[in-house]
Amino acid sequence: MELTDAIVRDLIDRAAGMLAKSYVPYSKFSVGAALIARDGRIYTGCNIENASFTPTICAERTAFFKAVSEGVTEFEAIAIVGGYDRKIGDICPPCGVCRQVMMEFCDPDTFRIILSDSLGNTVIRTLKELLPMGFGPEHL
Repeated sequence: MELTDAIVRDLIDRAAGMLAKSYVPYSKFSVGAALIARDGRIYTGCNIENASFTPTICAERTAFFKAVSEGVTEFEAIAIVGGYDRKIGDICPPCGVCRQVMMEFCDPDTFRIILSDSLGNTVIRTLKELLPMGFGPEHL
């Protein structure tokens, strides 16, 4: 799938729309994600915190788990935005746990991670660039 400017903008906009749905009473830091599957379907997610912190889930994993729970396991790209007060702030890269989840389902050479800030600056990287020497199913 070609990742056109229109697709990138749509994913960023959908990710930004998820900021309002974040449940962040502790950190006040909202994250939204929009994941596009190989078949073109889009799955969104937001971060959801928990008072005991360990059960907290990131927006990226929410989107992936929604898709996988519906039988979708092939993905092209994900857009991620984050910031305080439910607004986009600086570039918000995925945490290590989310990168590892991406490694489970995505080709590290071709899966793209789209990051955008409040000024509209956009950075696109492959999973391999953000997780060099990643451990995946092929290592078992």
